[in-house]
Amino acid sequence: MHSIAVAGHLCLDIAPLSAERARIDPGSLFEVGPLSITLGGSVANTGGTLADLGAHVVPYATVGDDELGELLLSKLASEGFAPPHLSVSPSLATSYSLVIEHSGSDRTFWHHTGANAGFDGSAVTPDAHDLLHVGYPPLLPGLLDNSGQPLHDLFARARSAGVTTSVDLAVVDRNSAVGALDWDSILTSIFLHTDIATPSFDDLTSAFGIDEAYSPELADRFADRLLEEGVAIVAISAGQHGLRLRTASTERLLAGGGILAPLAESWADRSLTASPLPVEHPVTTTGTGDASTAGLLFGLSQGATPEQAIALAIACSAAVMSGARATRDTVLQLDSTVTAIFSPNV
Repeated sequence: MHSIAVAGHLCLDIAPLSAERARIDPGSLFEVGPLSITLGGSVANTGGTLADLGAHVVPYATVGDDELGELLLSKLASEGFAPPHLSVSPSLATSYSLVIEHSGSDRTFWHHTGANAGFDGSAVTPDAHDLLHVGYPPLLPGLLDNSGQPLHDLFARARSAGVTTSVDLAVVDRNSAVGALDWDSILTSIFLHTDIATPSFDDLTSAFGIDEAYSPELADRFADRLLEEGVAIVAISAGQHGLRLRTASTERLLAGGGILAPLAESWADRSLTASPLPVEHPVTTTGTGDASTAGLLFGLSQGATPEQAIALAIACSAAVMSGARATRDTVLQLDSTVTAIFSPNV
């Protein structure tokens, strides 16, 4: 079984349930439901789905030396991960997000970056793994110094060791200090050593400062840019518009580490779009993009075809949206065509 390192953003998601009537109104009181406290961030969401699918997952992140950090560690220990490699910051608080969800609309996050600001990738040992996935660089200021040099160096170390590299982005808040950075330069630096990129359409429009609604043409322009900058496999998620997969040449895939090289012939020069599966009673949109990333990465680690891997990505996203964990049994109920992925070396 391949070892997958999932590194970067880790927090607690704190969500008041049944918050339909709640709003900010000084002096008012609004009745809400019980509090849900779950692991959040790319490390927990992508890593958790990978673990649910059966992968060997090792988390790398930074937490605070506080009560929220203790709660986060206890939850992480119960989620099926391998022993985590977590740094503890004595000065930064554990990261958390307040998640506000109203039915019929996307969720709102109030986020504290906290100890994630102390994550710079230096404690990651990529050569101990077959695949290294880093999630949410826009929420990891320590990786962004000098136009993303720490992340560039981390991926360069991984690539030199034959490790396949993967990155997922997050929406860039243009009104923040991170938003004022030169994201064109940062992403160019990152993509030079990135084998797999799984951003959302919104991640890319915010990073590149493009104020345009979704269109297949714009999604393809983004994919073209990422491929030209060195990425081997690009998967752009766009909610109701589905998942757009584009891949580079056989030669580029052969240089993509131990996960991609054996798949070079079957994955090269592919262009696929998969529509989302219908979810009759959606529960949440939180973590659906991360679940999609996990499905794609798991498929790749199992030697799946592009069609199988993208189908698994879509099924994982639908499972999480329905409020379920994206386990093998759950995704097979949603799409039986991915059965072969769970046989080694498909």
